[in-house]
Amino acid sequence: MNYRLFGRTGVYISPLVLGCMMFGQKTDLVNTRKIIDRAIDEGINFLDTADVYGKGASEQFVGDALKRNGNRENVFLATKVNGRMSDHPNHIGNSRLHIIEGCENSLRRLQTDHIDLYQLHRPDPHIAIDESLRAMDDLVSSGKIRYSGTSNFGSWQIVESLWASEKHSKGRFVSDQSPFNLADRRAEREHIPMCQTHGLAFIPWSPLAGGGLTGKYKRIKKQITGTRFGDETDPLKLKRFSSGVIDITDALEPIALAHAATVAQVALAWVIAQPGVTAPIIGPRTMQQLEDNLGALDLQLSGEELSLIDELAQPGTNVADYYEASFKPNQHHF
Repeated sequence: MNYRLFGRTGVYISPLVLGCMMFGQKTDLVNTRKIIDRAIDEGINFLDTADVYGKGASEQFVGDALKRNGNRENVFLATKVNGRMSDHPNHIGNSRLHIIEGCENSLRRLQTDHIDLYQLHRPDPHIAIDESLRAMDDLVSSGKIRYSGTSNFGSWQIVESLWASEKHSKGRFVSDQSPFNLADRRAEREHIPMCQTHGLAFIPWSPLAGGGLTGKYKRIKKQITGTRFGDETDPLKLKRFSSGVIDITDALEPIALAHAATVAQVALAWVIAQPGVTAPIIGPRTMQQLEDNLGALDLQLSGEELSLIDELAQPGTNVADYYEASFKPNQHHF
């Protein structure tokens, strides 16, 4: 396993992050345990979840699996706070109150005494960033978290946070996770260079465009039932799929065939190989999906193939609306 430095922390992580969003929702406890055990056996040492996934169910399943296999100290464990956890008016957002209470609840569900990376899941326009930074800094000082990071922040919001950290002498964010894949490369315009300039790890989510780049979707009016874009009714999420996505997967098929690989493995290997990418986050629902994702680690794309892929999806462009949609903050409706 070719481990990579996590920003400027000095921590080494695997080139794939095991995203745990499906656990406790579409993946039951037995299969969650199997997937986590298999990933760790293959050298994956970074697990990423969030309190809002299944309203705490994902964290509970991850905590159970790590306690059962005894590997808690062998993994870099990350979770997030921000999403609404109940109807209580303060169980949402990036306030000091919600961050600290959320951390305590996540520690309990994860059955651990510390979280390695605690992330703000979304920016919060209602809270000054220095308020959130103070809460994160106190959690680091108390030993409850090791590092803090962001998810789905705009480049300007991260730079603002770095300015506030310096001004108020508080710990800085060490990482960001935002969407980046062949169907939406807009992060290359500003976001990835910003992370590189300021030494932040970049761990992109949805490297397979929500399954759109797996090759299972065809040029038909209605996709097959039982798939995300066959069953999805959320208009925002449906914007993340288009005929342009299918154009890309069709063109990736010859490359996949040449490597005896799958289209998904080619699309994932491309993300892993991009400058400024620390490690993409995969989100397998089944063991079969995990095994397919792991196969991307052994796939080396040639310079010629990378140039061909650039022709399919021009740097900095998009054919599906992924990147900007993720920055819409939660609304505090009561």
